[in-house]
Amino acid sequence: MKKFLRVGIVSLLVLALIALAGCGGGTEEANSDNAQDKKVLKVGTDVAFPPFEFEEDGKYVGFDIDLINAIAEEIGYEVDLEPMQFQGLIPALQANNVDVGIAGITITEERKKQVLFSDPYIDAGQIIAVRADETEIKSVDDLEGKVLGAKIGTTGAKKAEELKQSGKVKEVMLYDNNPESYIDLENGNVDAVIVDKPVVERYIATEGKGKIKTVGDVLTGEKFGIAVPQGKEELLQQINEALQTLKENGTYDNIYNKWFGTGE
Repeated sequence: MKKFLRVGIVSLLVLALIALAGCGGGTEEANSDNAQDKKVLKVGTDVAFPPFEFEEDGKYVGFDIDLINAIAEEIGYEVDLEPMQFQGLIPALQANNVDVGIAGITITEERKKQVLFSDPYIDAGQIIAVRADETEIKSVDDLEGKVLGAKIGTTGAKKAEELKQSGKVKEVMLYDNNPESYIDLENGNVDAVIVDKPVVERYIATEGKGKIKTVGDVLTGEKFGIAVPQGKEELLQQINEALQTLKENGTYDNIYNKWFGTGE
């Protein structure tokens, strides 16, 4: 009798373990399905580039941030922001450490050899900024013997080096971000900075009001694009289609007006 009782108990334990294993397998499969449904877009960005991207009240905000979030929603992705220095964006894309790069990246022939670019999403250009009380520098032609600041890795830095090589400026100072260059300009450590027009205009209208001003004409005609790694043509097509949809349904204009005040 005791023998039969022991066999019965063992049988019940085996059945219970099988049932638990079955339940565990079902949960794992469901989690796997949920993970597959959740698509994440790793987005590399430079968060010291207002009004395109910057930190405010502990959150990353800006024109580019709103735009990439709207694009990601349109194509069914969640955004995972990866803040980094601007000069690290292209290498991160080439190493496939991020899926997308957006940080006011000017589309150039040189960069086209390294990454793929979306259709342009905004027009920009480089302009000279000086202290508000500056009277001698009225254009790029007045920079001879002067020190010019620029953000490292940008088309502005490239233009600054060209001006130095041609003898139009005495020295070029490079900075990790634009705010650092503004501070040095205001403190008299550089005579002028070269920077994207919409970026410096935003600064002049906010915390830089009465401190600096722009002079002369826009030096370069540039367009910003969203970058993806080589070989991700399908993702690029999705981004371009989403960008077109956002322009057609008014979402793009709403984002633009939020950060720049008027539509393009």
